[in-house]
Amino acid sequence: MTRTREPTFRDLDADEAAELLARNHVGRIAFSFHDRVDIEPLSYVFADGAIYLRTAPGSKLETLAHSPWVAFEVDEVEGAFDWRSVVAHGTVYVLEDGGGEIARETYRVALDRIRQLVPAALTHRDPTPTRQVILKLHLTDMRGRSASSSNSG
Repeated sequence: MTRTREPTFRDLDADEAAELLARNHVGRIAFSFHDRVDIEPLSYVFADGAIYLRTAPGSKLETLAHSPWVAFEVDEVEGAFDWRSVVAHGTVYVLEDGGGEIARETYRVALDRIRQLVPAALTHRDPTPTRQVILKLHLTDMRGRSASSSNSG
């Protein structure tokens, strides 16, 4: 009878967690209001220590306007005991191309980051033209974990 090796679980350090966020572009944002919790997949770009997203107007934005504190999760899964995951917490801000100079610059930087993933974002060639709203998730904390069924950890 062959005994399988028990998986090893460990915390990711800050650099490993940031690298996982940087090399992926789809995550899940979890948000709540009153007694309802929801979670939705969104494409994103991680840069400058923040997560940049875009979405279409709708109920998610209405909820975030009342309760902007969220969790954001990204996973890399190769098997039941071979995975890496990062959960980040923070506050979501809706960015607009208006207002003062700082607001406009923040929007421009965010749009540049989004265009690293979707170069035609918010142009006439945009593949998802309904996603007109740009969000910035300002991170307050980020934690990662991994599981490994091999000795490489």
